[in-house]
Amino acid sequence: MSEKKVVEALVNGGQATAGPPLGPALGPLGVNVLAIVNKINEVTKSYAGMKVPVKVLVDTETKEFEVNVGTPTTSALIVSELGVAKGSGAPSTEKIGNLSMSQVIRVAQVKHEKVLAKTLMAAVKEVLGSCVSMGVTVEGKDPREVQKDVDDGKYDKLFEEE
Repeated sequence: MSEKKVVEALVNGGQATAGPPLGPALGPLGVNVLAIVNKINEVTKSYAGMKVPVKVLVDTETKEFEVNVGTPTTSALIVSELGVAKGSGAPSTEKIGNLSMSQVIRVAQVKHEKVLAKTLMAAVKEVLGSCVSMGVTVEGKDPREVQKDVDDGKYDKLFEEE
């Protein structure tokens, strides 16, 4: 029975290289590091500009490998939607951008399977919470106000389309 080794890394979507963290971790396993890096880049290219968790499973005997891609963090998805480099260093005073409610829902849909939220509405409220700590407004308002609006049913129409 052959042994499986697991290598986990956080890579830039579509831009993994044979350098650290992948090369040093995969090299000793005797696999074709470049083939693995190419596969990672192929499966993460849709996450360009975001940090993506990947897990590489290597069969140490046959040298066969499998690449599993995780979901980028909520903050990485928000930053990508806004087209900015990173969140605000002073979120209470410095705002880095404004998301539309449909952008918030898009982020929530990507994260929904991976978060503890049972419904899309609950996932949206989690994303709004991330917006608060990143200095992002939603529909031009403080995300906490938008959370109240969600609770009050102001966005119910958007949730019916599921």
